[in-house]
Amino acid sequence: MTAHSTLHAPMAMGATSAIAWLLIACLWLVYIAGVWRTHRQKPWPWWRTLLFTAGCLTLAVAFVPALMHAAHQDVRWHMVQHLLLGMFAPLGLVFATPMTLLLRNLPPGGARRLVRFLGTVPVRVLTHPVIAALLDIGGMYLLYMTPLYAMSLSTPWLGHFLHLHFIISGTLFTWAIAGPDPAPHRPGWRMRMGVLFVAMVAHATLGKLLYAFGFPHGTGAGLEELHQAAMWMYYWGDLAEAVLVAALMLAWLRRRRRALHPDGPPADTRTGSDASLRVDDPGKMA
Repeated sequence: MTAHSTLHAPMAMGATSAIAWLLIACLWLVYIAGVWRTHRQKPWPWWRTLLFTAGCLTLAVAFVPALMHAAHQDVRWHMVQHLLLGMFAPLGLVFATPMTLLLRNLPPGGARRLVRFLGTVPVRVLTHPVIAALLDIGGMYLLYMTPLYAMSLSTPWLGHFLHLHFIISGTLFTWAIAGPDPAPHRPGWRMRMGVLFVAMVAHATLGKLLYAFGFPHGTGAGLEELHQAAMWMYYWGDLAEAVLVAALMLAWLRRRRRALHPDGPPADTRTGSDASLRVDDPGKMA
């Protein structure tokens, strides 16, 4: 790295952090405004708000300038940033059911249009568990087992694109597998659980490949550094995936309980704008 780039890299990272924090703050404020608006008619679960706040804070931590600088210099800290952006932040954001909150705040006509949009072919393809897994896990293979990661260290726009990809692909995968928000035409429970287990195996295999063969290549990192990064990816990734398994199983148990006791008190599953759409049920639990 040249003296010029060494001088300006922290400044560029500081600007990136400021922009990221501003966008995250706007996202959080929009959610809070929706909670305040709907709370006047029907209370919004406090723990959903807490989850969304935790997700936003996790994103914010990933963009702390010191962490960004460390991630640029050390593969281990890059892996920490990757885990925060692509695996842990999406858990809070998705389980906070922002789509349900949006449906509650929209007028009936707007809510119906949104539901129709969620049922369009492009959205159905992107949010299918198999496609979401390919974008998420497949993207990791492409990043770490090709020269792409080394290229991102010297190409700022590529690094920013990868951060965005981590967030979007991780959120899509979490939502496709176990998201409690409305999802017309979502595949059944068995397929989603099967895709999740295949993704878990693929993620674990990637961690072992990184450890065994010293990927990613071309970074100048020592073998011990690469080994530690692979181990962090392997074990901390397992934790995030275990949360998805637990969420999917709990959702299945709730549906089974409703099926066994159809005359019991109904769950809070309506948006108020489209009564045919259940918003606390993550799809057809077949």
